[in-house]
Amino acid sequence: MPLYEYVCEACDCQFELLLRGGQKPVCPTCGGKKLEKQFSVPAAHVTQGSSLPICDVPRAGGGCGLPQCGSGGCGM
Repeated sequence: MPLYEYVCEACDCQFELLLRGGQKPVCPTCGGKKLEKQFSVPAAHVTQGSSLPICDVPRAGGGCGLPQCGSGGCGM
C-alpha cells in the first residue's frame, strides 16, 4: 500500500495518504478532489547526528567491510 503526498488545489493543504486498491484521494480539509501529487523524499535511518552513515577506513581485503559494500564494491 503506497503512501503518497498531495497538495489540494482548492485550499493549498499539504497532506499524505495511504491508498488501498482503487481508492481515489480526497483532501482531508475541504474534501476537494483536484489534487497535485508531490515528489516524496525517501527517509533514511540515521543512528546519530543528522548525516547519513559513512563507511569506515578500508580493510586490507578492500572495501569497508559492510555487507552492502561487498568486497571492494564501495570504492574505498
